[in-house]
Amino acid sequence: MTLVMGVDSSTQSCKVVITDAATGAVVRQGRATHPEGTEVDPAAWWVALQAAIGEAGGLDGVAAWAVGGQQHGMVALDADGRVIRPALLWNDTRSAGAAADLIAEFGAEQLAERTGLVPVASFTITKLRWLRDHEPDNAARVAAVALPHDWLTWRLRGFGPAGESPRGPVIEELVTDRSDASGTGYWNPETGGYDRELLVAALGHDAILPRVLAPQEWVEDEAGRRVGPGAGDNAGAALGLGAGPGDVVVSIGTSGTVFAVSEKRTIDPSGTVAGFADADGHFLPLVATLNAARVLDAIARVLGVDHAELSRLALAAQPGAAGLSLVPYFEGERTPNLPDATASLTGMTLASTTRENLARAAVEGMLSGLGAGLEALRGLGVPLERALLVGGGAQSEAVRAIAPEVLGIPVAVPEPGEYVALGAARQAARIASA
Repeated sequence: MTLVMGVDSSTQSCKVVITDAATGAVVRQGRATHPEGTEVDPAAWWVALQAAIGEAGGLDGVAAWAVGGQQHGMVALDADGRVIRPALLWNDTRSAGAAADLIAEFGAEQLAERTGLVPVASFTITKLRWLRDHEPDNAARVAAVALPHDWLTWRLRGFGPAGESPRGPVIEELVTDRSDASGTGYWNPETGGYDRELLVAALGHDAILPRVLAPQEWVEDEAGRRVGPGAGDNAGAALGLGAGPGDVVVSIGTSGTVFAVSEKRTIDPSGTVAGFADADGHFLPLVATLNAARVLDAIARVLGVDHAELSRLALAAQPGAAGLSLVPYFEGERTPNLPDATASLTGMTLASTTRENLARAAVEGMLSGLGAGLEALRGLGVPLERALLVGGGAQSEAVRAIAPEVLGIPVAVPEPGEYVALGAARQAARIASA
């Protein structure tokens, strides 16, 4: 049996799966937590990765491995391979002003054309601009910029600061993949190369960037194992789910994510759809919503029921909830861009205002919010033939039953799993047999 390892280094934790390369069956696995916060010392990820690998039985017998990880986080390295400051994560919003400045300088249309993205605080380019403006001494020291999965791949291959790693601080050995590069804001999905002008505009000077490996290209670690390009978390999940052109993944977690595998690149100057690349040579246009599973949490709390009972109530009501309608913008909304919006409940009559209809309106309202993401993708010509429903909210019987009606396409609900790590393992299996 050939064994391969896949890693998911997410915001909350590090998950490791070691699988049979031929069948994809999980042979052993491990997990370790990450510290909370929107800025984290990458050393914590390195400690968690080693702990998770240890819990999974170590790397003995593993022929190849790959790392999936949270997108966008800024890992700034000096010339000696040392981390200059804690990494700013995707959910750190201090660079919102920097995003506005970049848009003012280059224009949303030009940025969307050159990178597939209109900058928001999530993206690496805005964090580099923030660093330049607020910590100029640190910015001047930056010799290389990596993303979380790039840096962990580099460390696990044996590289790192002098005295802390067997292969030393060779920052030129940083590698990444097209999916994670596409979330930086300074990579061009048309040419497959970095846009150095935008990098310099953000950081103030040029720097070493990870080499972008092709989907089935590999490098080696210190022990001679093959190491895959890895992927950003959404692209890794698409790989793990086996999503292909025509599939749209609808992830119902704390927030909502809607992303499709597309054979064609998308360009959206409005910024609603981020024009990411996937890890397989296609593209991965993505829409994010702020309101997802917590909509169900809120209404379950109002009704004083658990989620199983909320589901039962919703399925006891008729489609349309007798005219009761919930607009679920409890925390504002990103798609559509209504940051100051609030939720509203309309269509209330003596007949319609029942526990069953309120539960149904919650499910339909939440799914309609995610449906806006599908409409945004359709508006850019992305073909959508099947929705793959994942995340905690997908475990609701009512959500699974009502989703096809609201989303307007067939829905499949895969078994719960660590799909980012499984996607990385699938990538590793491909290069192990290449």
